Amino acid sequence: MKKIKLMNKIAKVGTDNFSPEKYEVSDAVENADAIMVRSAALHEMEFNPELEAIARCGAGVNNIPVEKCTENGVVVFNTPGANANGVKELAICALILAARDVVGGIDWVKTLEGQEGVAKLVEKGKGAFVGGELVGKTLGVIGLGAIGGMVANAANALGMNVIGYDPYLTANAAWNLAPSIKQASSYDEIYKKCDYISLHVPATPTTKNMICEKSIAMMKNGVKIINLARADLVCADDIKAALENKKVSVYITDFPTEATVGAKGIINIPHLGASTLESEDKCAVMAAKQLDEYLQTGNIKNSVNFPNVSLPHTGAGRVAVMHKNIPNMLSQITQAFSSKGVNIENLANGSKGDMAYTIVEITDAPSAAFVDAVKAIDGVIKVKTY
Repeated sequence: MKKIKLMNKIAKVGTDNFSPEKYEVSDAVENADAIMVRSAALHEMEFNPELEAIARCGAGVNNIPVEKCTENGVVVFNTPGANANGVKELAICALILAARDVVGGIDWVKTLEGQEGVAKLVEKGKGAFVGGELVGKTLGVIGLGAIGGMVANAANALGMNVIGYDPYLTANAAWNLAPSIKQASSYDEIYKKCDYISLHVPATPTTKNMICEKSIAMMKNGVKIINLARADLVCADDIKAALENKKVSVYITDFPTEATVGAKGIINIPHLGASTLESEDKCAVMAAKQLDEYLQTGNIKNSVNFPNVSLPHTGAGRVAVMHKNIPNMLSQITQAFSSKGVNIENLANGSKGDMAYTIVEITDAPSAAFVDAVKAIDGVIKVKTY
């Protein structure tokens, strides 16, 4: 029986995918075969030798030590797109909050409590909160993946002129964009042309502080910036300076920090992007199904550190090999099979960066001696049998 450790409260609709005949699932299991996590930080966690996989119920994996997992042959899964609609809807909310000072107006109305003639006071004071409309304004969407593409299409439907940029745009993502959405040639084009800018890229060394003094200087005066992706994308000190000198008129972030809370011109949302019942359910179901598939068959889908490799499990046995992506590995693995008289029925292989993964269907159950022979190949990280 496989053990699944829950590091956060995971929606029951997700954990129900684990058959009680095959799995023990709780937050108290020890020596887990797999972990399901939402926001809990795992960087200081000691992983037991039995650990095979970690599934993040969400897209970002900043709370998981991915490099350490890779070195130990632990597959890290995420759930891209499962929470996309929830984040998209919050992005539309953020666009409206950026266009019109709804937050300021609501806060001001609270100060009228206990006064006489509230209706008249409201009519007299509402002029301080006049805003603009989104129709006809230009929105720049940086990152056109599952979330960014949906935001771009929704803003386009609201009558905005939408320009998108994604250096890693896939053909499938491009096909899903409305025809009227223009694709920029660089980040700089977005910075220079747009009234609103919405960020939808992961936090990486190349995207950290992408919104900074230098990039802000290229932007239109009074630009409105929305960040529902990651706090590290925006330099807090530079955005506050830009708000002070009116270069930026409003900054909306879903990632409050000590530097942003209480700062004038910043609307801090308490990380609500994926906090919908629907998103939590979809993420939990997707994560659970990916874990179950991997633990039972070795098939990998939506891993951030190993390639997607799947093969129908039709043979009497199956061997899955994690190995370094270096020359002659595949030939050495297949040679180990033939040298032990093991007949290969089917094979699938893929690579991702420095890592590779090979699934081999065989006509007989693999022996311990054969598994040891594969493990002995220089560059092999882990061997699993099914």
